[in-house]
Amino acid sequence: MRIAMIGTGYVGLVSGVCFSDFGHDVVCVDTDPAKIARLTAGEVPIYEPGLEALMARNVAAGRLRFTGDLAEALAGAEAVFIAVGTPTRRGDGHADLQYVMAAADAIARAADDGVVVVTKSTVPVGTNRKVAEALAAANPDLDFDIASNPEFLREGAAIDDFMRPDRVVVGAETDRARAVMAEIYRPLFLREFPILMTDLESAELIKYAANAFLATKISFINEIAALCERVGADVKDVARGMGLDGRIGNKFLHAGPGYGGSCFPKDTRALARIGQENATPMQITETVIKVNDETKRRMIDKLQALCGDSFAGKKVAVLGVTFKPNTDDMREAPSLTIVPALIGGGAQVRVSDPQGRREGVASLPGVTWCDDPYDAARDADLLVILTEWNEFRGLDLARMAAAMATPRLADLRNVYAPDDVLRAGFEAYVSVGRIDAVNS
Repeated sequence: MRIAMIGTGYVGLVSGVCFSDFGHDVVCVDTDPAKIARLTAGEVPIYEPGLEALMARNVAAGRLRFTGDLAEALAGAEAVFIAVGTPTRRGDGHADLQYVMAAADAIARAADDGVVVVTKSTVPVGTNRKVAEALAAANPDLDFDIASNPEFLREGAAIDDFMRPDRVVVGAETDRARAVMAEIYRPLFLREFPILMTDLESAELIKYAANAFLATKISFINEIAALCERVGADVKDVARGMGLDGRIGNKFLHAGPGYGGSCFPKDTRALARIGQENATPMQITETVIKVNDETKRRMIDKLQALCGDSFAGKKVAVLGVTFKPNTDDMREAPSLTIVPALIGGGAQVRVSDPQGRREGVASLPGVTWCDDPYDAARDADLLVILTEWNEFRGLDLARMAAAMATPRLADLRNVYAPDDVLRAGFEAYVSVGRIDAVNS
């Protein structure tokens, strides 16, 4: 099938590349000429393992190309996907739909009859019907159908998620829309991956409900971690005891400095707003947001206590600033709260992150960037593990401690065992949801 993908951000680019690998003819379009130039030259503007090679393979096969010309992209397209950003709107926390509606207006003026317009962006309930109204208003003569197809891609594992999904959700209410979407996802049908066909509103809400539930698990275990520190329990044991219950499962029960990224923060806020607008407050989700904000502030208190209640004049090494490993995404990462607090308190901060520097230079002014974690730790008074990259799971702790002026470790991802850290020569070790350890 011929597919047009509007937007070459994370969702649009990964989806477009993977659809082309299914065998479809895909044209990705974007209004940013610099991005299109980079993509055309074979350069991937985001870090996602395996994406560059997959993109190159499908470009070489003639199934994938990039353009800034919308009319060119839509010519002959049987389906056009809207995959533009829906950032949090200032003032009310709702999803900003200006880019979605602008895409709908552009589609109405350039698409061919019979096209299925598919919203892949995460949008509030009712948006797809608004898109249909906008299309009809802009071009009353256009023959089109609407579908909702939310994405469930984990950054760092997006290709595998697309090719081997837990499920594909499609909201469609006409035979043509269902048929086109079934053909697009035919490779997954043949391999018997679950394809859930719903109405438009259910598809829209599934995305928000899923992300809010996962965020709830994170905030819940972080609250339990705070209680563990008070009563002397170990949150890793508590989480394992919970996770072995098949009704609960062990995923997303890892205590840490709070969730971040492009999805959970904005989607929980948007769901809370949707509830308010429909006189059905999402009280659990609202509390999840509050707990997550408090968790980040609690991490700052931990670090300050480890520095003798003051960051002034301290040298702090921070390992990892992206919101999770295997991505360069720093949107709403805990580092954006914690690192400025260190600098604001008078600390000199040195940072090492395998992929975070490209975004971090602008997002974290005032830090010194180091390619090597041992270089970051040199003469430091405090070492902080903020993102659990594999590179930071197997550090030579003795070498790290020897390089520091005052060997103290704040392990905010619970990567290491306290006894191992103290044996390596650290004088103090702080983690999340476990008793602090001091080397006597």
